[in-house]
Amino acid sequence: MTTETHQQDAYHEDILGAGYEVRTLSLRPDEEGDVVATLVRRTRPAGSRRAVLYVHGFVDYFFQTHLADSWLDAGFDFYALDLRKYGRSLRDHQTPNYITSLDAYDEELDEAARVIREEEGHDVLVVMGHSTGGLVTSLWAHRRRGAGVVDALVLNSPWFDLNASLFQRTLGTAAVHRLGTLRPRVVVGKLGTAYGRYLHRESGGEWEYDLAWKPHAGFPVVAGWLRAIRRGHAELNRGLAIDCPVFVACSDATSNPAKEPERISSTDVVLDVAHIAGRAPRLGGLVTLVRVAGGIHDLALSPEPARSRFFEELGRWREAYVPGGGE
Repeated sequence: MTTETHQQDAYHEDILGAGYEVRTLSLRPDEEGDVVATLVRRTRPAGSRRAVLYVHGFVDYFFQTHLADSWLDAGFDFYALDLRKYGRSLRDHQTPNYITSLDAYDEELDEAARVIREEEGHDVLVVMGHSTGGLVTSLWAHRRRGAGVVDALVLNSPWFDLNASLFQRTLGTAAVHRLGTLRPRVVVGKLGTAYGRYLHRESGGEWEYDLAWKPHAGFPVVAGWLRAIRRGHAELNRGLAIDCPVFVACSDATSNPAKEPERISSTDVVLDVAHIAGRAPRLGGLVTLVRVAGGIHDLALSPEPARSRFFEELGRWREAYVPGGGE
């Protein structure tokens, strides 16, 4: 991206209303046409030298204002990135959430970090990723090791492996690799609706968000996208060398909502938390793992008291490991 492009992008009020501003980041076009990402910010009245950048999961976007509040209360300016083809960044000509290589997200992550550090003067940057965003940010932090870009990494139920049978994770993955190369947009799966219906206020949940950007049934899972994810899983499984402190949090249990619907409010029904706990040590040399009793997939959206425990554990870790805590 050129300096001229950066100058053309300006903040304006976000859909979340007062206190939230949004800025479009123009990216290199791909085979579908123009591509953008979207940077959302909420800053403290007095400003801060420390900032956090939040990155959402699959079939998701930033809407969790209470998460932003928690970081502001801790003395951080808050930023969130809607990745290309997600949420605020999705355009009519695009396949929702589609990508064929997770490395492509480096462009918007690099640009968001540049804006936060160079343009807006933050000395400390914490990156926080949820689910697929946890996989994406882990791989990016690994590739940016030694560059002083990421001071700490927070992973909320990061997606480190398929929540599937051994057959699907081995022979099934080999088939996805072949199909993803030959027919990348062929549909190979879909999401269930139980988790989304549990969350959304319209169907009795606690949270309000745009169902066009985060539909209960998600978007179709296509071969090219799943191939990219499985390549990311394989790289992480071989071991990363992230050189900053890492906080990994997940629920203490996984369940199947079709078989145990009564446990949807107290377990992760999306990922196998044993995969998260087992692979966390492969991220780098300084990893803290927290298991949140009663937590759901997005720990920040868990019912109480699990939600408060997640924020409390994150706060303790932040005070111990994030630079500038004594300011």
